[in-house]
Amino acid sequence: MTKPGPQQPAALPADPAQHPEPAAQPAAETTAPAPSRSPRPGEAPMTPRRRAGLLLTLILGGLTALPPLSIDMYLPALPEVSEALHVPAASAQLTLTACLIGLAVGQLVAGPMSDRFGRRRPLLIGMGCYIVAGVACALAPTAATLTVFRLAQGLAGAAGIVIARAVVRDMYDGLAMARFFSTLMLVSGVAPILAPVLGGQVLRFTDWRGVFCVLAGIGLLLTLVVLRKLPETLPPERRHRGGLPDALRTMRGLLADRVFAGYLLTACFAFAALFSYVAASPFVVQEIYGASPQTFSLLFMVNSIGLVAFGQFNGKILVGRVALDRVLAFGLCMAGAATVALLLMTSGVFGHVGLVPLATGLCVMMSGMGLIMPNANSQALLRTPHAAGSASALLGTSQFLTGAVASPLVGVAGERTAVPMALVQLSAVALAALAFVGLCRPWRVRD
Repeated sequence: MTKPGPQQPAALPADPAQHPEPAAQPAAETTAPAPSRSPRPGEAPMTPRRRAGLLLTLILGGLTALPPLSIDMYLPALPEVSEALHVPAASAQLTLTACLIGLAVGQLVAGPMSDRFGRRRPLLIGMGCYIVAGVACALAPTAATLTVFRLAQGLAGAAGIVIARAVVRDMYDGLAMARFFSTLMLVSGVAPILAPVLGGQVLRFTDWRGVFCVLAGIGLLLTLVVLRKLPETLPPERRHRGGLPDALRTMRGLLADRVFAGYLLTACFAFAALFSYVAASPFVVQEIYGASPQTFSLLFMVNSIGLVAFGQFNGKILVGRVALDRVLAFGLCMAGAATVALLLMTSGVFGHVGLVPLATGLCVMMSGMGLIMPNANSQALLRTPHAAGSASALLGTSQFLTGAVASPLVGVAGERTAVPMALVQLSAVALAALAFVGLCRPWRVRD
């Protein structure tokens, strides 16, 4: 039976195509997608319900995309920040670390708050703080104050990620929820592709401070849309007062599961390799190879397309045909081979190599991440049907924290060598493979 009441709020009805058919065999619904409903004869191309479903997708997709925009739109400006504030590359990259820490910790705070006070109030507070933090970043006089304001921006932006997922859980169940999450994952994958390109174009007309003004403007637009169009999806009778202590106890129990911990560490170290590329590539491409911010943004877009393309290939073609562990192992092999090649190229074993071979190696590594990240996260969540929300928060928080640790390591030898980037990437992928083999033990049959 479908759930009554709050699963489909009247203020914003869901897309009818999202509803699972009331089939006589509900078990099959969780393993195979139901065919899409064909339009009825005479039905208008866009009904009010479908418009509401599209609007909800755009709102939650925007909230999910805001943190990637906050990170990646700023990347082409990193060398300029380092020069303008008279700090080394590692100090400029520390502003990325601060934003990641904020995004990690903020999810642990915003999630329990939304369970206790409803979705709209914490979301609007978080968005308001995000706008203020963006303006403060634009006015920051020193690298230290910029780092503090970036931490605040990450803390505030985390509300969009975790509350968007909570809204989907409030409104949908089963197959419909899985379809909606797939859409949000696609949006969050496209955002890093567009963000550096947008950032590079902004830098054509203004300096790095203008990037934060644009981010504050995007936050203001999203806040106004949420205020007017997104209803409260968690009624008072479904709220609870468990809060952060209960969530932490649940997460401690999840970490006691060896297999779950293995997939979590695999995803964390893979994210560390990915974010070491995010943090170091602006300096490698622009300072070492002399490319313009616009060229860097285009290369970043190509590499991100590899990530998204392999992720979609995994979801649309491989899932259901090839075992997830086998695809995950292949992705680790892809990323491992690419990081070995990158270390050899950057250390001078092959002599001086141009930008094209280096970009090719980075693209292969990023494409491997498109197979590693979704499958590691999916396998971890499949282990925890009793605590999917806490498991999701734990996965997201730990990945952002691991990325925050990896970010400053790529700049420890200065901004004139790419060896630290390649070394961090190779080490992270190797640790991910060790966690996968040693803890997950994919060759064994699990309960």
